[in-house]
Amino acid sequence: MPAGTARPGRVALPPLTEGPHRRRLGLVALIATFGGLLFGYDTGVINGALRPMAAELGLTPFTEGVATSSLVFAAAIGAMIGGRLSDGWGRRKTIIALAVLFFVGTLAVVVAPSLAVLVLGRILLGLAVGGASTVVPVFLAELAPYEIRGSLAGRNELMIVVGQLAAFVVNAIIGNTLGHLDGVWRIMFAISAIPAIVLFFGMLRMPESPRWLVQRGNVAEARAVLATVRSAERAEAELEELAALAEAESHQRVLGWRAVLTNKNLVRILLIGIGVGIAQQLTGINSIMYFGQTVLIESGFDESAALIANIAPGIIAVIGAIIALAMMDRLDRRKTFIIGFTLTTLSHLLIGLASMLLPVGSAARPWVILLLVVVFVGSMQTFLNVAVWVYLSEIFPLHMRGFGMGISVFMLWVTNGFLSLYFLSLVDTVGITGTFFLFAVVGAIALLFMWRWVPETRGRTLESLEEDVTTGAIYTQR
Repeated sequence: MPAGTARPGRVALPPLTEGPHRRRLGLVALIATFGGLLFGYDTGVINGALRPMAAELGLTPFTEGVATSSLVFAAAIGAMIGGRLSDGWGRRKTIIALAVLFFVGTLAVVVAPSLAVLVLGRILLGLAVGGASTVVPVFLAELAPYEIRGSLAGRNELMIVVGQLAAFVVNAIIGNTLGHLDGVWRIMFAISAIPAIVLFFGMLRMPESPRWLVQRGNVAEARAVLATVRSAERAEAELEELAALAEAESHQRVLGWRAVLTNKNLVRILLIGIGVGIAQQLTGINSIMYFGQTVLIESGFDESAALIANIAPGIIAVIGAIIALAMMDRLDRRKTFIIGFTLTTLSHLLIGLASMLLPVGSAARPWVILLLVVVFVGSMQTFLNVAVWVYLSEIFPLHMRGFGMGISVFMLWVTNGFLSLYFLSLVDTVGITGTFFLFAVVGAIALLFMWRWVPETRGRTLESLEEDVTTGAIYTQR
């Protein structure tokens, strides 16, 4: 429904306007998404740091997997803890605490004298990454006007891929200029301390989520926050809507798992959130982001060339994220998901066929596979990655948002962790051909899930979505 029109039984919202409040909203989003930048850098840096790190610390293939996946499994725990903490502490304070955790984890990895200390540092970083993956999108979604919620909340995913691209570029530069030095991988990791410092000091000056404030009864503070990021008329109208919702929920507590499991509509939306998160990871996107250098070496590049060629997927990921943000508030979420899984599944099939039909040693083989990997990453980033994080941040009712987001992202990270742990073993067992054919089968199943069960959320306020989820009306709409 267009801005400025009344919704039955709800407060009419004046249209969005330009002015200092829009610039302030953009600044808040920029600072908060440094959490996404750290997410991307800390998950992507292992791509180029793993080989020199393994050589210095004497890691075996198994302990390489442990060093890589320890962050990912810890991120699953961080996602759950972060969601619950943000419900109690507030979104802003939780993000500040995560900035400290990012910095401490980075220090532990940089000075690690052994595998044990390295894994400890990676676990701390994983807790921070998982927390940021849950809290930052919710913070942005709750602060954004519903008309631009997709593009504003989606900025976090853009910053994630910018962080990954930064990691690939830093790895290539440092690896090819300082690769002869002992401990070069420590320099790669140390760079991430800079955005952690920016996030910490930046968030000290940022506001709290007005929706969270109203839920806690701080209406005056919520009014003050909205006045800085909305026009005066729009701020009052949104506050009235938030206050009405808070009044309706005044006798409800933030829901835990027992309360959710007794409501079939909440169980259904939770299962949909979990399914969307797992489906995103089963595309294998993070296997490319973590082990892209290894995949390119397997396809025929030498080690130095693979390190440089690995930048190409990072560049296309950023381009795809920019395109995704531009169309996020114009294209329905369901349509976006269906297009995305169609393209990624076709990419998997083509990668498998290229690996099977082009013989090892062929001059064309590495370049064809690199091109198809770039197409896959571009499709993923344009139609799935941004959309998934935006979708998860908006589908859950306020009283279970932290819990629902936490559980969904927990399962997303667990799936990511198992793929990280076993991806190289899978490639060793069935080769690139079998691995990507398997991804194609899973992608076809995910496509069916998106078409059959995922409801639409675009163009709706979080409050109207909450009503329809709670009553079950959202499942009958297409």
